[in-house]
Amino acid sequence: MTVTQAIQAVEPVVPAGSTLQLVLAAVIGVTVIIVLITWLKVHPFLALSIGAVGVGIGAGMVPNDAVISFGAGFGSTMAGVGVLVGFGAMFGKLLADSGGADRIVDALVSRSSIRTLPWTMALIGSLIGLPMFFEVGLVLLIPVIILVARRSGQSLIRIAIPALAGLSVMHGLVPPHPGPLVAVTTLNANLGLTLAIGVLIAIPTVIIAGPLFAKLASRWVSVPVPEMFITAADQGLDENIKRPSFLATITGILLPVVLMLARSIADAINPNSTDPLNATLDFLGTPMIALGLAVIYAMVVYGRGGGMDRAAVSKSLGDSLPPIAGILLIVGAGGGFKQVLIDTGIGTVIADAVNGSSISVLVLAWVVAALVRIATGSATVATVTAAGILAPVAASLGTTEVSLMVLAIGAGSLFLSHVNDAGFWLVKEYLGTDVPQTLKSWTVMECLISVTGLAGVLLLNVVI
Repeated sequence: MTVTQAIQAVEPVVPAGSTLQLVLAAVIGVTVIIVLITWLKVHPFLALSIGAVGVGIGAGMVPNDAVISFGAGFGSTMAGVGVLVGFGAMFGKLLADSGGADRIVDALVSRSSIRTLPWTMALIGSLIGLPMFFEVGLVLLIPVIILVARRSGQSLIRIAIPALAGLSVMHGLVPPHPGPLVAVTTLNANLGLTLAIGVLIAIPTVIIAGPLFAKLASRWVSVPVPEMFITAADQGLDENIKRPSFLATITGILLPVVLMLARSIADAINPNSTDPLNATLDFLGTPMIALGLAVIYAMVVYGRGGGMDRAAVSKSLGDSLPPIAGILLIVGAGGGFKQVLIDTGIGTVIADAVNGSSISVLVLAWVVAALVRIATGSATVATVTAAGILAPVAASLGTTEVSLMVLAIGAGSLFLSHVNDAGFWLVKEYLGTDVPQTLKSWTVMECLISVTGLAGVLLLNVVI
């Protein structure tokens, strides 16, 4: 479906001001947000809050109405996403503190040859990244990457790129990560369907941007393995650490994914069924319940398997929440900004501006997200901004195409990570690369993920 076809079925919001006023408000507001984040180094939460209210007032809304609109969007987004973000952080921390993440790594690496090791690292990155936020997953993966590179004698870049690709792809394309969840909520997409399609696209994307690209990147960039994370095993000492089993760890990671997919399948087969099984799957597959059950599972199974007492489990849960405060506020402010865009009618005006164009709505979604990502350096800001702008267009799309739009936005939000992206600097410092080397490895990898993800979205749009 093209933009023209989509807009024909949309009931537009009555604009708060003239078209010129709305366009100017949108351009100035987004510019202010970009300047605040990139130049003045203002936190994205504050920048989005200022920009959102400013856009509302500039577009002709009564100042108090602009504040109310922002607050309503913030609240609704937090109600739909905030609890899931909190549960995800708790689960990820228990996975790390119990030794479950180490168990996965040890089990997979011990079964890998030198040739298959990069593929194994891509799998590890994907598994670790499935329930975790990017920053948390990155901190967990870096010691694994360094240890594996040191013990295998392989190139650091050959080991690092596949793992980072798996982590980044999961972060951008697969719910329940904050970015895809916000887009799912904003565009009213089917979460289970988006999850299923996201995983389908993620597999070839990880392969191309991970093991295949790593072979080339290792020729471009050669750096020694950093002298960090020296363990007892590295020193020839025996380690006897209690950890949950591999099967128990994998089961916990896949539990919420399986529950949400089961719900989606049941709804697709019998959408209006009142059968007790469907009702049960509908309840258990609700994202909040699915992730909540995963946390309870982790408290019992990971805690016991990792030799953690009740105090240790409680401390792990408590320690998981402070690091995500910033993420929650950014997500909420993004939702507020989205609501202001909708209430002023700016989203409708932007959609009308491309009326008559033959460009695919999926390509448009990717382009908008990519531009915001390049400007702000934040995948989350790019996702919530693009989703808010394109919400009027998504209102007329079918269920499958809305899910594909969510994934197109997610792919675009990963494009061209550079010096305004915190992830760029984290990777650079941990791997010990300089700026040009980071651009030739990490940045190119992110571009490959973004473009390959878009290609997968467009291909699936043809066949499904």
